[in-house]
Amino acid sequence: GWGFKEEGQKRILAIDITREGFEWALAHSCPSHPDPGMSHDEWDQLKRRSPVRIQWDPERDLLLRPLEHRAIQIGLSKEAVQKYTGAWIEQITDITPLAHAINRLVASGRIDEAKLSLPQEEVYDPHSVATNESRLTSS
Repeated sequence: GWGFKEEGQKRILAIDITREGFEWALAHSCPSHPDPGMSHDEWDQLKRRSPVRIQWDPERDLLLRPLEHRAIQIGLSKEAVQKYTGAWIEQITDITPLAHAINRLVASGRIDEAKLSLPQEEVYDPHSVATNESRLTSS
């Protein structure tokens, strides 16, 4: 929606969190849907034990068309919310003006220029050593 959605969804925030927090969230997560063959009781127990839900949605290109790879969506509840708000957040940046600028470039057909304006993304490697400079950004 490029920050042009209905009321309450008009700002886009980039939230830098600690790698330790991100890895805790992954370690304490469950998928948003039950695995095939899982009973209703097993699914309920897993959800009760897991303060984090993981869902994989299609990634989108600048024209909002689905790409082949997926983007992780992470939902927090219970203790994960307290950890997120109290310990994991390192920086919050309002990137709404950047999103609007990229949207204007896309709307005017300047796709290559819009691509150059996108924030740099890196593949998450769970085996790399975390450092103070390692931060993951969600937006």
